[in-house]
Amino acid sequence: MRAAVFEKPGQPLDIRDVPDPEPGEGEVVLRVERCGICGTDLHMTEAHGATAPAGFIPGHESSAEVIAVGKGVERLKIGDHVVPHPMRGCGTCAACKSGSPYFCVLGPQFPCGGFAEYLVAQSANCVTLPRTLSLADAAIVEPLAVGMLGIRINTFLPGARVLVLGAGPVGIAAAFWARQCGAGRIAAVATSRTREPIARAVGVDGFFTEGDNLPGELTDFFGGMADVVIECAGVPGAIARAVELVRPQGSVTVLGICEHGDPWIPALAVYKEVKLQFAVGTNLSEFRHAVDVLDRGIVDPLAMITDVIAMDQLPAMFEALKQRTSQCKVLVNPGA
Repeated sequence: MRAAVFEKPGQPLDIRDVPDPEPGEGEVVLRVERCGICGTDLHMTEAHGATAPAGFIPGHESSAEVIAVGKGVERLKIGDHVVPHPMRGCGTCAACKSGSPYFCVLGPQFPCGGFAEYLVAQSANCVTLPRTLSLADAAIVEPLAVGMLGIRINTFLPGARVLVLGAGPVGIAAAFWARQCGAGRIAAVATSRTREPIARAVGVDGFFTEGDNLPGELTDFFGGMADVVIECAGVPGAIARAVELVRPQGSVTVLGICEHGDPWIPALAVYKEVKLQFAVGTNLSEFRHAVDVLDRGIVDPLAMITDVIAMDQLPAMFEALKQRTSQCKVLVNPGA
């Protein structure tokens, strides 16, 4: 099969032929229909943080069809359409059995493999898709689930003023779920207005860019300070900014993953009694709910998909996305 393989930082992904995968016990082989390019994929191929090993195949936002099943697989059959959870656990601990492989007691694995024609996944961690939901659309289930986590873990009362920092796919997804869950006014902040139409399509009421006047602009917009801030930018200074912009005794949830040093002054959070929550590790119930919402015809989140590319276009696009671009969510069609 053809796959996009990472060898070392500073070198583009290499499209090459690799052996077709075989399913082990409890596993299935999937034909990848679409796979989204995520910021985590980009970070894992750079020379900082958790850099992937040579020979690694990135890609964890997949939608796929089952083409082979391993020993002991009963729930899935050949021809089923699924979305695989990106984490792999032991399958027997309490976390795995509850659908949260990220918190496996043995330590989760992040096998990825979506930038290929086929991948192997644990059967137990695949969410079955209804035939009424297109595989082409289902690749956004994973980022939708991440955005849902940011709202679920930071429950708020209906009518709450919600501020989302960052207008990438996770920020767009968080804003979408805030609207679905009864938020009052929702504002998004980004470094440019490029993604403003996408943000407004999912229910954002006000869109702002960073600047010295931002606190005053947001206070005017909300009629006060935000009750909840969802930090989705994942850059140095974002947590401090979130604490600055939330009201006293408000809540900040950090979904952005910053892999650089980030000095900030905790005293401001203390003086304001801010509830600060970090969030990671989506579970299968969030995947199922995202599938449900898309299948019901709520297509607003599809606005985040700005391009679909073939495998041969992936290396160049992957490098381009490491810089600032107008793209939001780019999907790869490995079979094209």
